[in-house]
Amino acid sequence: MGQFLTLMLQSLVVTAWLVVLGRVLMSWIDPRFEKPVGQFLYSLTEPFLAPIRRILPQTGMFDFSPLVLLIGLGLLMRMFLYL
Repeated sequence: MGQFLTLMLQSLVVTAWLVVLGRVLMSWIDPRFEKPVGQFLYSLTEPFLAPIRRILPQTGMFDFSPLVLLIGLGLLMRMFLYL
């Protein structure tokens, strides 16, 4: 049962990492998230990015909150390797 739970959590973290990366890539194509795929990715990731954005200092037109989230998810992935 423990291995199953670990595998499920690993899968969830990897999926979240890919979704955030998809949002970053989509923001280069559709910066206003007007297309359905962009809206979907925005609605999935914004609840996680908004709190990070509030903590980070404003840096003009660059939003570093996805980078912070990707690093955090990457650290979680590495942590699961040692379980």
